[in-house]
Amino acid sequence: MVRSGVKGRVKGWSRLHRWSSLICTLFLLVLCITGLPLIFSAEIDRAFDPMRHQAPQAGAPAPSLDDLVAAGRARYPGQAVLSLFVEEEAGAVVLRMAPSLAAWHANPAREHLLVFDAQSGRLLREGSRAALSARSPTAVLLALHRSLLAGLPGELFLGGMGLLFVVAIVSGVVLYGPFTRKLAFGTLRRHRSARAFWLDLHNLLGIATLAWALVVGLTGVMNTLAVPLFGIWQTREVAAALHAYIGQAIAGQDHLSPAQQAVDTARQALPGTSLLSIAFPDGREGSPWHYTVWLKGDTALTSRLFNPVLVDARSGRLTAIVPMPWYLRLLEVSRPLHFGDYGGLPFKIIWALFDLATITVLVSGLVLWRRKKA
Repeated sequence: MVRSGVKGRVKGWSRLHRWSSLICTLFLLVLCITGLPLIFSAEIDRAFDPMRHQAPQAGAPAPSLDDLVAAGRARYPGQAVLSLFVEEEAGAVVLRMAPSLAAWHANPAREHLLVFDAQSGRLLREGSRAALSARSPTAVLLALHRSLLAGLPGELFLGGMGLLFVVAIVSGVVLYGPFTRKLAFGTLRRHRSARAFWLDLHNLLGIATLAWALVVGLTGVMNTLAVPLFGIWQTREVAAALHAYIGQAIAGQDHLSPAQQAVDTARQALPGTSLLSIAFPDGREGSPWHYTVWLKGDTALTSRLFNPVLVDARSGRLTAIVPMPWYLRLLEVSRPLHFGDYGGLPFKIIWALFDLATITVLVSGLVLWRRKKA
């Protein structure tokens, strides 16, 4: 009676493992295959970017943010500046502009980007976001990996597939003992049937990649929730910080305090940080009355933690440091774990090997299902 109960539970877990795996396997294969080159996206993009090999002039001072803003406005007189963000690995600063804030609000695709060398201030390239992304060998892969090229619905769908993947992992762990209790760890029964070999390989690689697969699966699910989670934060904490400004006149871009001054003010309030980006007042991505300065820490861990600071765009005075809630802190830490870019190239290679092993687990699972059906 006890044995029949155990067999029934094993059968139930086996059914759960089979169907949770089958439903998500195709999408997991897409994610693993696209994720493999994305682990090395910085190295790949740098290798295919010939302009990065032009050395800056010796002894030339690095430009301030206001120098870059002035260069953009000189090139496109009368246009609105949306933001600047720092591409630290590429050694560049990207200036986002649009014909006007109203035109950009009506159609975000009307923005265009100017990419400046951070050390020399030299304009490296310019164009729409789509045109500049086309220069990156990994841009399309990232869009496919993030959302299957379907925007937020695609991201949320992949989040559901990620949860199914976690269910498949947990049920696989439960089944590992009953299916391997008579075998020494690492046994591959090559001289038995082909199905026995594939089963042993599936079980061995599955248990060997268990921790990695759980980390990548759960952090991937977290990443798919980025847009709604940031939306919740903006409608609560950020809106509360801006309550006192409601009804005040919005300064035009010709009457703003210097952007570099806003960054300096924010960094004085948060020592040990560096600039990630600064959004100009617009009301779409931040505050219509403030510069929104995003700072990051200067250590290996805190460099993944972002701190938003609101600086009055007219007076240049600090308004508020808006604390990030725990769920966004968790999201920030999960992102580098997902792609393995915490520890440089050696860590990325380890991440890539685990990715290849997981692809083998997925393929072997399909082989086992096909052979059982046959």
